[in-house]
Amino acid sequence: MADFAHELNDPRARRIAVAMLEGFDRHYRLFRETSAEAKARFEAADWHGQQRAQVLRIAFYDQRVDEGAERLQQEFSIGELTAEVWQQVKLHYIGLLIDHQQPELAETFFNSVTTKVLHRSYFRNQFLFVRPAVSTEYIENDEPASQPTYRAYYPTRETLHETFVRIVTNFQLAVPFEDLDRDVAQVLQALQRRLGEPRLRTNFQVQVLASLFFRNKGAYVVGKIVNGFDELPFALPLLHKGESGVGPLVIDAALFGENDLQALFSFARAYFMVDMAIPAAYVQFLRSLMRHKPRSEIYSALGLHKQGKNLFYRDFLYHLRHSSDLFRIAPGIKGMVMLVFDLPSFPFVFKVIKDFYPPQKDTTREQIKSKYLLVKRHDRVGRMADTLEYSNVAFPRHRFDEELVAELKHFCPSLLEEEGDELIIRHLYIERRMVPLNIYLQEATPEQAERAVVEYGNAIKDLVRANIFPGDMLWKNFGVTRNGKVVFYDYDEIEYLTDCHFRRVPPAPDEETEMSGEVWYPVGPRDVFPETFGPFLLGHASVRDVFLKHHADLLDAAFWQAHQERIRAGHVHDVFPYDPSRRLSAERGAASVEAPAGHDGEAVA
Repeated sequence: MADFAHELNDPRARRIAVAMLEGFDRHYRLFRETSAEAKARFEAADWHGQQRAQVLRIAFYDQRVDEGAERLQQEFSIGELTAEVWQQVKLHYIGLLIDHQQPELAETFFNSVTTKVLHRSYFRNQFLFVRPAVSTEYIENDEPASQPTYRAYYPTRETLHETFVRIVTNFQLAVPFEDLDRDVAQVLQALQRRLGEPRLRTNFQVQVLASLFFRNKGAYVVGKIVNGFDELPFALPLLHKGESGVGPLVIDAALFGENDLQALFSFARAYFMVDMAIPAAYVQFLRSLMRHKPRSEIYSALGLHKQGKNLFYRDFLYHLRHSSDLFRIAPGIKGMVMLVFDLPSFPFVFKVIKDFYPPQKDTTREQIKSKYLLVKRHDRVGRMADTLEYSNVAFPRHRFDEELVAELKHFCPSLLEEEGDELIIRHLYIERRMVPLNIYLQEATPEQAERAVVEYGNAIKDLVRANIFPGDMLWKNFGVTRNGKVVFYDYDEIEYLTDCHFRRVPPAPDEETEMSGEVWYPVGPRDVFPETFGPFLLGHASVRDVFLKHHADLLDAAFWQAHQERIRAGHVHDVFPYDPSRRLSAERGAASVEAPAGHDGEAVA
């Protein structure tokens, strides 16, 4: 104990630790307030306000880190602090977290501020939280009148209907339901189809997270049914009925099982807004519903994307220590603006912006980064992969294939640095690996290929509903997930749909001009001619036939113009994050907004 006391002998260290934690507490207070206000926005059907709040909340973390770094620079002589003092700062900080309700988030905030004020050459593992120092197990909310993370209900078979009514009404939404008894009856019918007539064991219960999950136009009840040793995850989407106006509310669907929950919490969707006093408890509960989903992705899905990044990087370092394969140039057609590499044993790809591009790519590094930031802030409607952005990532040099090193040195020299046995990349993006659609189609059966082409068109239409024009719609820029979903992942040419000018090709002045292959009409920087997509996308007869059967409207400028007009008029489209077969609208005979056949998405602008 004497040695430990001797270590904490600099009075500045505790003041710095307190200042750091005050910065984090301010961040989480604002984060939680914005998340809690999602309930009022949902009740008021304020969809544009919900979207604005989503964008603003994403920026909160970096703003608070900047404020924290500025405070440390102003109030303390950061540049004069020795390694010993920084170690003391960390020890004091750990002590402050013993009874904290978000210790894992506060540790990540400490890392962010520390790496902001210190040059990379001064980073030391003993200064940072490489591993968690404070456990997140069994944290309890000691606030007066606080509620537990989840509520447990103990129905009998006879009272199951009343229990589910009570589950929904306990959230005390200010908008009435159209017919909650009817909706609950249909939920229980769907449950019976799923389970049959199970024998209710002595510990039969329904556990429901205490806060609703809000995203775009939906509010979601999330929980699980526990019957002995069996657990069934479920989610109930609550929507306003109709395309406009406030209420009445309906339970739109009954989602059961891990696959349905995985789709709801997909990495290709926007982050939820949830009022959480103890986020680790929510993550632990959700992990029990989706056992195959990494904790990093669950944190990100809850809007805590910096914590998701931190956990992802820890998982990545752990994987490196337990693998021996080499980083390589990723399979597929090489990109013009991005150099993409992967590690075969790790299900993600690493993307680095090149230093120079072909003449047809009139762009800059900053413009490309702005496109990726747009995707981060925008709703991804299940059709755009989330990206993790990192700076100054140190890789073990011996794990790199020499061909990849040569490519990096040729295309990205400004972002590359070799330091001892490490290869440092100053800036990169990481995305979940998918099979490029062009490769998938080459190897697919006719049935798989047809479904993929239909999914490709659905993906574009979902992006259109979200006010996104993908720009480069070539097959190679889309990937196929393990569930067969088509997702867009090349963002350097995306634009807001409403910023584009969709035109028909004007008639040629004469036949010779038309046959020349040259463009005979003026083309502005954001002019788009949908009828010209065909030659680039539909070269293969079987692909062309399927595409024209299901998505011929994508080749008509009128389709794009109509969606522009609706979005400019303030309309918020509905795209649902679950299969149409899960919806209850067909059974009650009155749908709120029907999803197109085979469509899967979520309510968006």
